[in-house]
Amino acid sequence: EVQLQASGGGLVQAGGSLRLSCIASGFTRDDYSIAWFRQAPGKEREGVSSISVRDGTTEYADSVKGRFTVSSDNAKNTVYLEMNNLKPEDTAVYYCAALYGSRCSAQRYEYDYWGQGTQVTVSS
Repeated sequence: EVQLQASGGGLVQAGGSLRLSCIASGFTRDDYSIAWFRQAPGKEREGVSSISVRDGTTEYADSVKGRFTVSSDNAKNTVYLEMNNLKPEDTAVYYCAALYGSRCSAQRYEYDYWGQGTQVTVSS
């Protein structure tokens, strides 16, 4: 059974940084992708970034390009989201999600496995 555990959220001032972690377990093969989504109050859940664990391909939403970096440590079965120059509009609950295959996608419906969320709050 695939399980994802997200952590690392917190309260930070605008311009600050946070690193989120997503520990993955239970995959039956190493060909899978992990994505980060976020959901702010009253808004739809949106894709932030994704990475193919096998080949390292990454994708980012335009709103976070140049500020967020997604990476994976395959030895630790962990995917990270390094978030720099945070803005109040980045405030949301952040979720990690997974799908089998090497594609990177920002579409919620493509992901079969979800972790619990971690709250990120950026104060102005």
